[in-house]
Amino acid sequence: MPTKSPVGSKKIMAFVATEDAAQAKTFYRDTLGLRLIREDPFALAFDAHGIMLRVTKVGKAVIAPYPVLGWQVKNVAKTVKALLKAGVIFERYKGIGQDDFGIWHSPSGAKVAWFKDPDGNTLSLTQL
Repeated sequence: MPTKSPVGSKKIMAFVATEDAAQAKTFYRDTLGLRLIREDPFALAFDAHGIMLRVTKVGKAVIAPYPVLGWQVKNVAKTVKALLKAGVIFERYKGIGQDDFGIWHSPSGAKVAWFKDPDGNTLSLTQL
């Protein structure tokens, strides 16, 4: 029988790094539409549909070569089109067969699109 974890039933928080808090605030609040909860000398805190996203202020952001944050959406094409209108640029990757909007249709049936925040962190949208 598995041991009961002290964190298994707790709400998760997400973190992403930024070198430019003003630019990150504009992107996450105004472009993506997340509600800014608070700002302090260490981070911007956003409400991401009940999950806290802390955009941590760092001197040098170390950018991972894979997505660090993503959203599950009902209609990825509709979401991509809305973000394109807001100025978001979607990533293109060679060899995976993305459609005209940059959406990849995975073998499992999921549809995925990737974009970057102002610091270069890769973010994703997934329709399951």
